[in-house]
Amino acid sequence: MFRRSRKPAAPLHRKQQEIAQEEARLREKVENLERIIKQPPAPAQNKPSAHRSDRKAATEVVEKRFHVSIATDAPRVVDTERRRRRPRALRKERRQGQIVFLILLASLGVAVMWLVSHFHP
Repeated sequence: MFRRSRKPAAPLHRKQQEIAQEEARLREKVENLERIIKQPPAPAQNKPSAHRSDRKAATEVVEKRFHVSIATDAPRVVDTERRRRRPRALRKERRQGQIVFLILLASLGVAVMWLVSHFHP
């Protein structure tokens, strides 16, 4: 009968390896971002003699941290909004479906009665 080949599926194995590598890369990225978020902000304002370039670099770091914190909180807000919405009432559609069904049933009955009366000897 039919037998499967004994060779493993090479594209599937390759795809699994790619997924594992991507997962490891993303895990490292998440750990790095969590470490950046947990670090205290750089004391840019505490040093009055700091150069302007140092202040600019410090504010860029703070902006990056701010951006990351917004990105991690955004999906939670969307999920809570979806859960709050009530499902739409379908009474009108259900009633229309029932009416159409009854009309079709009545027309079928009329057609059967006409056929019986027409072809009856």
